[in-house]
Amino acid sequence: MEKWYLMTIVVLIGLTVRWTVSLNSYSGAGKPPMFGDYEAQRHWQEITFNLPVKQWYFNSSDNNLQYWGLDYPPLTAYHSLLCAYVAKFINPDWIALHTSRGYESQAHKLFMRTTVLIADLLIYIPAVVLYCCCLKDISTKKKIANALCILLYPGLILIDYGHFQYNSVSLGFALWGVLGVSCDWDLLGSLAFCLAINYKQMELYHSLPFFCFLLGKCFKKGLKGKGFVLLVKLACTVVASFVLCWLPFFTEREQTLQVLRRLFPVDRGLFEDKVANIWCSFNVFLKIRDILPRHIQLIMSFCFTFLSLLPACIKLILQPSSKGFKFTLVSCALSFFLFSFQVHEKSILLVSLPVCLVLSEIPFMSTWFLLVSTFSLLPLLLKDELLMPSVVTTMAFFIACVTSFSIFEKTSEEELRLKSFSISVRKYLPCFTFLSRMIQYLFLISVITMVLLTLMTVTLDPPQKLPDLFSVLVCFVSCLNFLFFLVYFNIIIMWDSKSGRNQKKIT
Repeated sequence: MEKWYLMTIVVLIGLTVRWTVSLNSYSGAGKPPMFGDYEAQRHWQEITFNLPVKQWYFNSSDNNLQYWGLDYPPLTAYHSLLCAYVAKFINPDWIALHTSRGYESQAHKLFMRTTVLIADLLIYIPAVVLYCCCLKDISTKKKIANALCILLYPGLILIDYGHFQYNSVSLGFALWGVLGVSCDWDLLGSLAFCLAINYKQMELYHSLPFFCFLLGKCFKKGLKGKGFVLLVKLACTVVASFVLCWLPFFTEREQTLQVLRRLFPVDRGLFEDKVANIWCSFNVFLKIRDILPRHIQLIMSFCFTFLSLLPACIKLILQPSSKGFKFTLVSCALSFFLFSFQVHEKSILLVSLPVCLVLSEIPFMSTWFLLVSTFSLLPLLLKDELLMPSVVTTMAFFIACVTSFSIFEKTSEEELRLKSFSISVRKYLPCFTFLSRMIQYLFLISVITMVLLTLMTVTLDPPQKLPDLFSVLVCFVSCLNFLFFLVYFNIIIMWDSKSGRNQKKIT
């Protein structure tokens, strides 16, 4: 009883922080003609309510795709339609066709912020609470502390409640999927993850670990017996889920193709804005987008992405375990973020979710990564005038992690999950005894660099000839950190020989 009382307090703290951040500015406030993501979400409500389903993804006089055209899967459109019905009931002017463009008022802001909070309460927060309650081998106090730290993660709060999006919906469905397949509710887990993909196509970052984990389970059960039955059931669940979500768009071939074109806009290029991945960072030294043809860029990004995630996926198929599944989620999502085509800076949230799931296992490295992921969003957050909320939420999260997990005491090779790797290296280099100390120094350098860059960005004007200097530096420094973490998580995966044994349902 006391556990649920304390968990309720944790949820209330998370909700209070979210609502406090929502009182600040949002993306594109008072900045015509395009405004920002806040207007995009409002505009989708306008389009889905006033136009027939067949016109939602097509360019027309009533639906100018250049003005925040719908570019997410059907489930996002249905969610927009549901919100639009509520908006129509409160004030029809909010979603009036054409005339509502750029609509801004305090009442409407309250409505839009409330829709995000309700989505959080219904999908994401219950998944976080249940996940933490199902954690094995840790005390009730640690479970509650874990939930608090996950709910205080600043990246998601600042993007959903500051910048304004509904990332908690797709991430919440993905977390329900992780819970399902980790607890052997494979069909329910598959259904939840299909809903995540059909809400935001970026959830494909997590698709290979789900596929490999479930395929590994089928192999383990035997493809001539129970494994084959499970495989058929999973296939039917996935197909049925997609058919139900896409049914209105399967009536005509051109309808389906147009939705796919909107979901995967190859013409937008290798990356957008200042994103902390390889291509944006490398573009500073060599203008890849200008030198290489578009199809070569596509092939190159596919090859790098595929090769970087292949070892972890093969390991997961051969040795399926809940622990290996979570670490592979991190590794694959990070590979997609660093190397794939058409990456947004907000896509780092897709890596941050699985990192949150291993917070209790490797608190030092997880906290470090989550701090870097929030820092990588700095150019976007400053554009939305969210500096103060960023600083406050980041400090609150860091203090919560330090006090809950004593992260600076969890830096030994064993607690960093690097003991097996170190033993392997010491067979050839007996002097390799400084790994733990080196990682502590790297953490210190990383944090000092992030703090200094933040101060420079806020207080100094960049040179006239290099107006994007600080934004590029933020992306470059973040990218270097992410490359380090990619190597780190792959080492954990590949040197964890026990992942296929002694597995627990949720570890």
